[in-house]
Amino acid sequence: MSTKHTKAAERFLSDKQQETWHNETLWFVREKRDRMAFSLPEWEDLREMANKIKMHTITHLDKYLDQFSEKAEANGVIVHWAKDAAEHNQIVLDILHGLNAKKMVKSKSMLTEECHLNDFLISHGIDVIESDLGERILQLKGEMPSHIVLPAIHLKRQQVGELFEDKLHTEKGNSDPTYLTRAARQHLRNEFLTADVGMTGCNFGVAETGDVVVCTNEGNADMGTSMPKVHIVSMGLEKIVPTVQSLGVFTRLLARSATGQPSTTYTSHFRKPVDGGQMHYIIVDNGRSDILGNKEHIQTLKCIRCGACMNTCPVYRRSGGFSYTYFIPGPIGINLGMLRHPKEYSDNVSACSLCYSCNNVCPVKIDLADQIYRWRQNLDSYGKADPLKKTMSAGLKFLFERPGLYNFALKFAPLVNHMPHFMVYNGLNEWGKGRELPRFAKESFTSMWKSGKVKPKK
Repeated sequence: MSTKHTKAAERFLSDKQQETWHNETLWFVREKRDRMAFSLPEWEDLREMANKIKMHTITHLDKYLDQFSEKAEANGVIVHWAKDAAEHNQIVLDILHGLNAKKMVKSKSMLTEECHLNDFLISHGIDVIESDLGERILQLKGEMPSHIVLPAIHLKRQQVGELFEDKLHTEKGNSDPTYLTRAARQHLRNEFLTADVGMTGCNFGVAETGDVVVCTNEGNADMGTSMPKVHIVSMGLEKIVPTVQSLGVFTRLLARSATGQPSTTYTSHFRKPVDGGQMHYIIVDNGRSDILGNKEHIQTLKCIRCGACMNTCPVYRRSGGFSYTYFIPGPIGINLGMLRHPKEYSDNVSACSLCYSCNNVCPVKIDLADQIYRWRQNLDSYGKADPLKKTMSAGLKFLFERPGLYNFALKFAPLVNHMPHFMVYNGLNEWGKGRELPRFAKESFTSMWKSGKVKPKK
């Protein structure tokens, strides 16, 4: 039975040149990550420390969130609490209306994507400008991100050049990356200068100091918060880390895992409003507290959104981000989508080979593949199990429970090697679509063992 993911993946795979380029580009990023990791003798110690710090923090969120909000308010920050996406969006709109603001410039934020903030604000007459280059390209194109760190990774420079010709009136046929970047910079400069409010996401919130930390490579978050007098921060409640010292563990892991850099170009700390201005933190739950009570999936709250699991995933690399139905793709997206709405996003669990590469590269050691496996075991309870697979499993169970029948089938299995192609590869053989079955051996290992042809080593 084809899922929404498999159908979308087939469309992506139909363009072999794009598939190859997408796969090789992301594997290049994965290799950069490996080189950075291997250059640090303490890499695995850092991962283990990050794992323990995150697990400690998310299991003591009440303490650290209180400390964080108290420190922030003492620094002059206005702290808001949002139980869900609707409340988050309304808080942002109320702040903007209170300031009579008409334009807001944003840095990249997956939480605001989660809350569908842009569409909400635009429907209420607010001009929202994405300032991250990849996000701005997608905003002009009317598309969602296909990767959490490299949001426009699915687009080639020629496509961006054509888009800029239409939207920014750049030179026709000029897709030189330097030229396109300068055109985007010139276009965004005026947006920074004329914005009433700047908004950023948040990579980390430090409970000890009330700081928020934003990591970027373009400096767009700094520009967006330097020109306007008002800075709004949107942050999930799981972004808290206890101390500045513990923050250092994550800043050493984040960029190395995400893009293979020692650190992001800008690691900016924001603590208090500028003179004569305002600073707002909106701390968002939106289902996160429910995950705290889920012992099988609590580890998803450790995620620092580095995207390493996507860069290594053989399915994501070859099927693209838009083949997933949840707005975050890849291994972490499969789990987050299922936690959000298992019936709606259950098709994504098929997008995993259980190779466990995601577990091996995750900087905070989330058990991503184990969780996907557990989701698969529960599909039948959601009414989402594949009927064909259920029938096959029942048939195999019947066969395996009857050794005589099993051995009889094994003896005559090589006959399949000589059957006409259409009898083996047809509508009943889902696995055979795009694959060739291995040839059955003339003699089974069991018969070889019994006849003495195979002997144990002494």
